[in-house]
Amino acid sequence: MRQAGFQVDVNPTISSRQLRKIVSNYDALIVRSRTKVTKEIIEAGKRLRAIGRAGTGLDNIDVETVEKKGIMVFNVPEAGTNAVAELTIGLIISLARSIPLADRSMKEGKWIKKELMGWELRDKTLGIVGLGNVGERVARMAKTLGMKILITKRTPPAPELLRELEAEFVLLQELLQRSDAVTIHVPLTPQTKQMISAQEIRLMKKGALLINTSRGAIVNEKALLDALKSGKLGGAALDVYEIEPPKDLSVIRLPNVICTPHIGAQTERTYRMTAISIAEKIVNAFT
Repeated sequence: MRQAGFQVDVNPTISSRQLRKIVSNYDALIVRSRTKVTKEIIEAGKRLRAIGRAGTGLDNIDVETVEKKGIMVFNVPEAGTNAVAELTIGLIISLARSIPLADRSMKEGKWIKKELMGWELRDKTLGIVGLGNVGERVARMAKTLGMKILITKRTPPAPELLRELEAEFVLLQELLQRSDAVTIHVPLTPQTKQMISAQEIRLMKKGALLINTSRGAIVNEKALLDALKSGKLGGAALDVYEIEPPKDLSVIRLPNVICTPHIGAQTERTYRMTAISIAEKIVNAFT
């Protein structure tokens, strides 16, 4: 951006209060997930013409206020596609084979081989909720592992894409009933918030796995906790949480849960692609 003639100030640890005080000095603002671009910040940004989210989703930006102000908004959902998809597949395999538990027990000097009976992904059914960039990439990876693929989304995918993925399009209720593992790949919106709650979990197979690398608030954590403790669900893998970092560790501490600290897109390649892409979009918007 500096090469394009922009004056750029970098402050990755700025607080909301500090940002509100100085945002009026800027024509553009670029944030990651930590910074919440609230109505107050947007209204204080008298000169703002563009806001960039260096990542996927816009749930940390008050889009309604931005649209009223006529400010351009950009994100780069494509940059982290492969990284998040790879983590998702890794979490599914880790759950199916209890890899974290096996590793931890070995380091504690235990040999619990007989307790670690897992299952293979081949011929198991994977339900993919959402078929954006990440969901489609997960489907392609799961196909190579020999999994049967069910997909649900707001609108049916193109028939040729379903044939290519060897996948079946079904409604959410049917996907939950038939899947051995369910992975979530939808943005956080008023419509998707808490979309996987007690009612939806009751539809799932006993012992099924739930994986969430999308947004924490899409899954009701209380319902998830109850299902994991009762044995209704065999396990869960979480990279995202409703509050980050999470304050309630009830789900995280369960032995049948694998947790990572929102590292889905945290690879060197993704960071570089994200930075370049959002910078190019802001530069192009002004030039």
